[in-house]
Amino acid sequence: MENKITTPQVKGFIISLILIVYGLIIYFVDGMKHPELSYVQYVLFLAGIIWACVSYSNQLNANVTFGNLFAHGFKTTAVITVIVLLYTILAFKVLFPEMIDKSIEMTRQKMEADGKASDSQIDQTISMMREHYVLFAIVGVIVGFAIIGAISSLIGAAIAKKKPQDPFGNQPI
Repeated sequence: MENKITTPQVKGFIISLILIVYGLIIYFVDGMKHPELSYVQYVLFLAGIIWACVSYSNQLNANVTFGNLFAHGFKTTAVITVIVLLYTILAFKVLFPEMIDKSIEMTRQKMEADGKASDSQIDQTISMMREHYVLFAIVGVIVGFAIIGAISSLIGAAIAKKKPQDPFGNQPI
């Protein structure tokens, strides 16, 4: 009996849902005031990709190579990145447009509390942030998820069982 293989698209969708739900929880409990909570989202992402690689190896009875596992993890990363990117744009433009204002106001308060910038410099920075906030968010999601996804895929590929079989015989490679 052959094991059914869960595709990177399905795993990416599941992990994306977990990340989006966690993000919504942080938003609704006003967790934006605690930026350290956003790091938990990256830990969930990292753990999800590692799980995807290990799960893939288990589903194929370890008949995989490091490259197969890395590719599976990175395909899963790509799916997650696209879904989270679409959600981010939707959230900022339609669902929670006030999120941008809250974030910008928090940045203003931090800059004022630091006292390192003049009022005009703060105003200039805030004006630039307001104009390009969604663009910065998009670039942040793509770059951050690509880097963490590559690292997670490497870790997942390294720790998953690998006993590839010779396709012309039954000897492990």
